[in-house]
Amino acid sequence: MYIDSFLRYLTNEKRYSVHTIRSYKSDLEQFTAFGIQTDSEFNPLTSDHKIIRKWIIFLLENGNTPRSANRKITTLKSFYKFQYRNGDIETIPTDKVVLPKMSKPLPHFVSKSTMDILFDQFEFPDDFIGLRDRTIMLMFYCTGMRLSELVNLTINNIDLNSGQLKVLGKRNKERIIPFDAELKMAIQKYISQRSSFNCNHNILYITSEGNPVYDKLVYRVVNKYLSTVTTLEKRSPHILRHTFATQMLNSGADINAIKELLGHANLSATQIYTHTTFEKLKQIYNQAHPRA
Repeated sequence: MYIDSFLRYLTNEKRYSVHTIRSYKSDLEQFTAFGIQTDSEFNPLTSDHKIIRKWIIFLLENGNTPRSANRKITTLKSFYKFQYRNGDIETIPTDKVVLPKMSKPLPHFVSKSTMDILFDQFEFPDDFIGLRDRTIMLMFYCTGMRLSELVNLTINNIDLNSGQLKVLGKRNKERIIPFDAELKMAIQKYISQRSSFNCNHNILYITSEGNPVYDKLVYRVVNKYLSTVTTLEKRSPHILRHTFATQMLNSGADINAIKELLGHANLSATQIYTHTTFEKLKQIYNQAHPRA
C-alpha cells in the first residue's frame, strides 16, 4: 500500500515515464524482499539505515555495479522523503547512508566514418522492414532522441514541410527537434509504404503486422545494424544518442543548443560530452605533436 501510494505520486504529480515507474517499483520490491529475508516482520516504514547499508553490501557482492546500487538507493531516498512529507515517518533513514563511490566512464559513441559506412555503403533489406529499420537508425542518429521517445512518436508529431518533429520527453516535457533532408526523404518513403497497412493507431513505427513497435524490438534493430559496422560492446539506442551529441559538439555546435536538442533539464548532464571531445583532442595532440 505504501509503495502503491508512492508510485501514484510519481505517476500523477511527478509525471515520470512508465519505464522509470517500473524501475522504482522493482527497486522497492527488491529492497522489501531483502528485508523480509533478514527479518520476517520487516517493514520499510520502520526500517533504519543499518538495513539499507546491509542491502548495499549485498548488491555489490552479488554483481551490481556501484552505479546500479546508487540508482537503487536514489529510489529509496525518494521513497522515504515522500513518506516523511506525508508524516508517515519521523526521520529519513537514507540520510545516514554513504553511497558507494563510482567512476564516471565517458559515454561510448560511434565515429562519423563508421556511421557513414552504415548509411552510405551497407545495404538494408529491400522491403518494408528494411526501410523501417533504416529510418529508425537515421532517426536516432539525426535527432538524438531517446528510445521511449521514438517508440511513442506519432505521424502527427512529424512536420515534413518545416523539417521538424515534436517529441514528448521525460516528465511529459515537449521539445521540437529539426531534421535534415536525408531523414525527411526516408520518413516520406516510409510513411508512403506504411499507409498500405490498415492501422487503427497513428504511431509512426510499426511491426510487419501493423502494430506499434516496442522497446525490445527497436533495441534489437539497433543492435543488429550497429553490429555490422562496429565492435563496441554496447550497441543500443542510447549509444546513438551519445553519438549524436558527441558529433554535434565535435562539429562546433553550442553546448546549450545540444542540451535543448537532447531534452536535458540541466547543463551538467550535457557537459559529459565535453570530456569526450577533450579526450579526442588529447589523442590528436599526442599523435601529432613532435614532442608529445
